[in-house]
This record gives sequence, C-alpha cells and structure tokens, in this order.
Amino acid sequence: MSSDATTTVPTAPVPVSELSGAGPLGQEQPAHGLGTSLPQAEARAKTEGTFPYASDLWAEGLLWAAILRSPHPHARVVSVDTSAATAMPGVRAVVTAADVPGAATYGRQVADRPVFASDLVRHHGEALAAVAADHPDTARLAAAAITVEYEVLDPVTDPEKAFAAEALHPDGNLIRHIPLRFGDPDATGEVVVEGLYRIGRQDPAPIGAEAGLAVPRPDGGVELYTASTDPHTDRDLAAACFGLPADQVKLVVTGVPGATGDREDPGFQIPLGLLALRTGCPVKLTATREESFLGHAHRHPTLLRYRHHADAEGRLVKVEAQILLDAGAYADSSSESLAAAVAFACGPYVVPHAFVEGWAVRTNNPPSGHVRGEGAMQVCAAYEAQMDKLAAKLGVDPAELRMRNVMATGDILPTGQTVTCPAPVAELLAAVREFPLPALPKDTPEGDWLLPGGPEGAGEPGAVRRGVGYALGMVHMLGAEGADEVSTATVRVLDGVATVICSAVDTGSGFSTLARQIVQDTLGLDEVHVAPVDTDQPPAGPAAHGRHTWVSGGAVERAAKMVRTQLLQPLAHQFGMSTELLQITDGKITSYDGVLSTTVTEAMDGKELWATAQCRPHPTEPLDEAGQGDAFVGLAFCAIRAVVDVDIELGAVRVVEMAVAQDVGRILNPAQLTARIEAGVTQGVGAALTENLRTARGLVRHPDFTGYALPTSLDAPDIRIVKLVEERDVVAPFGAKAASAIPVVTSPAAVASAVRAATGRPVNRLPIRPQAAVAVPNS
Repeated sequence: MSSDATTTVPTAPVPVSELSGAGPLGQEQPAHGLGTSLPQAEARAKTEGTFPYASDLWAEGLLWAAILRSPHPHARVVSVDTSAATAMPGVRAVVTAADVPGAATYGRQVADRPVFASDLVRHHGEALAAVAADHPDTARLAAAAITVEYEVLDPVTDPEKAFAAEALHPDGNLIRHIPLRFGDPDATGEVVVEGLYRIGRQDPAPIGAEAGLAVPRPDGGVELYTASTDPHTDRDLAAACFGLPADQVKLVVTGVPGATGDREDPGFQIPLGLLALRTGCPVKLTATREESFLGHAHRHPTLLRYRHHADAEGRLVKVEAQILLDAGAYADSSSESLAAAVAFACGPYVVPHAFVEGWAVRTNNPPSGHVRGEGAMQVCAAYEAQMDKLAAKLGVDPAELRMRNVMATGDILPTGQTVTCPAPVAELLAAVREFPLPALPKDTPEGDWLLPGGPEGAGEPGAVRRGVGYALGMVHMLGAEGADEVSTATVRVLDGVATVICSAVDTGSGFSTLARQIVQDTLGLDEVHVAPVDTDQPPAGPAAHGRHTWVSGGAVERAAKMVRTQLLQPLAHQFGMSTELLQITDGKITSYDGVLSTTVTEAMDGKELWATAQCRPHPTEPLDEAGQGDAFVGLAFCAIRAVVDVDIELGAVRVVEMAVAQDVGRILNPAQLTARIEAGVTQGVGAALTENLRTARGLVRHPDFTGYALPTSLDAPDIRIVKLVEERDVVAPFGAKAASAIPVVTSPAAVASAVRAATGRPVNRLPIRPQAAVAVPNS
C-alpha cells in the first residue's frame, strides 16, 4: 500500500468506538429478537465503504514495516548482515532473531515456530528480519538490502518420506499419531473396495490481506490493533515473545473482513510489536498479497488410503483407513485437525468395525492450520468416493446405498462416543434425493452460457454429459479433546439502551447481530449495542467451530437474564407476585393479569443495571491410545446433491446446482443462516474444482490471485436450500448448531461424486483436474 493510501483516515488510531462497526443501523427495525432476519450492525458502513479495517488505521508519527522472507524452503542460515539496511536514510530499526527479548518461538498448541528464523529456514517465505522506516517503499527496500548467506538444503516435501527423513525440528517430524481401534480386526465383508485419494492445499484467501498497527505505551508496553480472531491467545503469545507481562500488552480487534480460518497469524503481529517497542513509535504493516499467501496457514494437504468392507446388501461391515496430514513446517493446529480426520473417517454412517491410522508430519511445505472443516473435509471426500465405488460394484443406486447405512441419534462413533445430539441424517438425505432435478439447458444462444467453459469455450454441446452426485458430511462443534470451552459476557442497561461486552470476535458469523437479538428477546429493548473487542475484557476464546453461537451466545443470554431478574424483582415484590408472572415485550413490562403495565425505562428510573455471566459446556476428553473417548461436545450434519455438466472431451466442469439439506438445530437469523450456507457451499466448490496453492519442491508457485483461482460469481452454482431441520440440541443454548463449516466439508465430495457419475472416472484427487474429468471410452 502506498503511503498516501490513508490520507483520509484520522491522524490517530481509529477511535475504539468505531473499530467494530457495532451499533444499530441508525434506523428503526420492524423486527427484532431471535428468529428474525435482523440486519448486521455494520452492513451500511461496509456497503458505503466507511467501515474501518486494519489497513485503514493511522497514527501520528507512523512508521511502516516490512518483513524479509526466505526465498528457500529449506536452508541453513550462515549469516545475516543488516548493516546496509540500517544505514539507509529513513530506516529507524531492523530486528532479527537476536533482538527478540522474550520467547524465541510461539505456537497456539506447540511453541515450535520461531519469530524469526535464526539457524534454519524451514519453509518458503519464513521471516528472517523486519524493518521499520518512515515510508513503506523505504521499508521494503531496506528489507531487500539485508544480506543473508544461506546453505541451501534439500527440502522434505513428500509427507510419506518425512518419517525417515532427517529431523526438520528438534521435536522431530512426527507431530501426532492416532491409531483408532474399534470392533473386530478380523471382520470382513463380502464386497471390498479400495481407494487412494489426495486433497490439495486450499488457502483461506482473505480478500483483505493481513494488516495491523502497533502503538507503544508509556508504561513500556504496547497496543496491537489487528483483525485477530482469538485476541487473548494472540496477546499472550505476543507478550511472551516481547518479554512482557500480559497486562502490558493490549490487543484491540479492528474490523475483521471475514475469516474462514485463523484471520491474523501471530507471525504478522509479533514483528510489528517488536518494532514499535524498539522505535518508540507507532508502526504499521500491510502485507502484500504474496506475503499473505506465504505467511498464513492453509488447509492440510492430505493423502488417504481406504478399504471398505460391506455385505451383499451394501451394509458396511468394516472400514480401514490411513490418513496422512502434511502440516508443513510447524505444528500449529495439526493435532486437532488429525483428531477430527480420524474420528470422522467413516462419515455419518453406522460402521461396526473401524481401524484407522492417522499421522500429522512436518515437512518443508507451507504451513498448514485451521481452515473451516479441517480434517473433516478431507476424509469426507475420501469416504464418499468409497461409497460411490461400493454402489457401482453392487449395482445399487448411490443414494440408496447411503440410506442403508446412515447414522441416527443413539448410534456409536468409531471413537466409542454415543451420538446423543439430534442426527437426522436419513431425513437430510431424503430431502435432497426427492428435490426435483434442474432442467437441461435449452438449445438457444443464451444457453451457451450454461455450457462448461462459457460461450467462448472450445467444447461442443454434444460432448457435455450431466452427472448427479451425493455426499453426507459431519463436523464437531466447539473445541475437542478436553478443550476448556468457556466465554464471559456482560450486559449493561441504562436509559433504555443495552450494551453487550464480550470479547467474541465476529468473523462474519454474525455473532454481534446474534448478541443484539438475544438481549432484545430477553429484555424487550430495541436499541442494543455490542462493544468493540479488546483484551481488557475477559476471554471468550477463538472464533471457530460455531463456538460463539453456543458458548458466547450462552454467556450473553445468562447475563441478560440476570439483568432481567434485577429489573423485575422490585416490581414483582411490590405487586406480590413472582418474576415469572411478568413479561417484557417491545420495551413494556406487563403482568399476566394486566394489573401491572409500565415501560422498562420507567421501571429502571435512571438506574444502571448490569450483570456478568459465563457459559461453559460439558467437558470432553482426549482420545486415548486406541482412538477412543468422548472427545466432542456436539455434532452437525449435512446432505448435498450436486448436479454438474462435464465436457467429457475437454474435462471442463460446470456445477449446475447444489441442493442442500442441513441440520441446524434452530434458526436464529434466517438471512444470516442462508448466507452462511451459501458461502460455505461456494467455498467447497472452489476446493473441488480450482483452489490449490501449488508448490514445486517447497516453493510456492504464483502466490497471487492470478495463479490461485478463487471461484467468482460466475462460477457459483445455483444453491437450493431444500430443508433445514430444526431439531434442537438440548445441551446447546437456544438449541442451535454450527452452520458454516459443514457445507464446506460436504460440497467438494458431492461435486466429485457428480463428476464420477458424468464421466465414469474415479476422481480421486481434489481439486479435480481437467484430465481427471475426461470420460473413459464408451462411458
């Protein structure tokens, strides 16, 4: 970004009151409360282009940062010479590994990732130094002037070879191994199918690249303004590296431009804070698109081997699988991703016997981490391919084969955990199966747009084949394996206006809107504000796995109910009745018999009421040495039918329609729920057809939006939400379930199934390459 790109932004960090874009739209909404499509508070600001993102922030005396990154995926660092950069006019500071005053490494689960590489470079794009200068161009030139002498080493890029390769890290190359054992190992079926599957490296590809501002404090601490999705963890990691107590580091969450994974990697935040502490000046960093691709985590590339056993009727007897996750250079969330992959390796099907081996290993490939549906998406593509193979071998309709095996409430996962939550898998599959198929394209000039490749494509209409495919997916909600899931929220009411204080970050999930709806429902107030998020507030945990709908929403509800009791108790005492006999609607308090009728404002009489509450779901436990344990709080399910048109000569694929039936528990905001499902399906279509961050011996090829093909609006299919099953999970606040990850998990498998149906090809790799979609002769 050029230095004059922020001249219209205030000459100080954007005021905290503006950072979240929180608050009402400034106009009365006709409907409010749970179950209504209350618009997002920041919708107008985002539409008008006035919403402040991290890249918009500015401060008096601002310096600009740049980071020097390795051009090699694996190398020994012989020396780092910063003298030329330090001598450049306008350069205020250069920091390397030697200048990190605290912990030299960080990590959310394993602290194995260095702030700056010192002895070894382990992936292409790893940071070695950072520069602060008075102009962004100066900073970049100074970073380029740093001389690094490398001893280039052979990279380990094949995860299968990582087991025997020289250790890339003091902890070794194996991050985690999970051997799941369930049932009789000698059980066999009359019909057996096998398959080998590969899933590519999907990038979160945020449209807004990473950016942030660090401002030093008079007490020797620092404030970080970033789009973090887990502010307290990021604050604690940064403070440890700065050598400061946590209370001297404050992280303020700026406007988050959507997130489908870890929005702000600490690898961007920590160098920023170090430079601010070194210079005593505010320092800003805006990543280039290339830096964004090289620096943040991606979906785990995965190799999967499967063998399914079934009886003559197609009922599953045993599933055997080997799952290998490529974690890249560092551990990040790979242990958690592997647990999900192993636990859900058989899908939402009843499997009496299951034997799964799962590994996550380090390589010199780009780092992998949390992306929607991690672990579950990769295995879904594989086990659904196996179901298609089994149906073909038995001569059974693929949807019918799935119906014979679907899971229901009360069944047991291969981890030994009983499914106690609603599991309407059969109902979901029936809904998409019975939904009418889309019409075939008409032979008109306009119909050319409906051909694979569009009107300028080289294909012929006669080479187009239509395919219909099915997939069933499942994900877990909240953290797993003993994670302490807790969130805290405060609700304050003054002069008829409520304020929610909760450090749950709204990454596009709609939490801030949900919090407003909860308070509106509970207190009958229309005007509800959600305070900006910072680490002075109690922690609410990361924004992943539907956590904030469940845990943070539950905390907001409990706090609002406590305020409600404070408000109603004096009135109930005055009229000799219990608070349960009073109700609040549209700002009015009335009794069951009509004797009492007053407004909330009158009842408060100028007083401020407030309450703080926590929500903590029931505990889980780690998987044991046989992969057994009650590891998950809850599960969500989805069925998708994909319809595709394939040019069987060119291998071009057009997704015509995706019919979706989803287990949602309870619809809290219909418009937001629809948007989340549609976005998830579209992201899954990208993973199925185009999205793959390609590497050559560890080097990222084309780290930009030219080389990395995101689906556009022209690529998005018609998405038909044919059924939303509202069977509430009794242990979840409001009974709602996570909504956005499960369509991402299920849709790639459905698209691959439809391409198989159209071409007769096995389609064992995602994304689907054109040569894999060319039909076999006479198919």
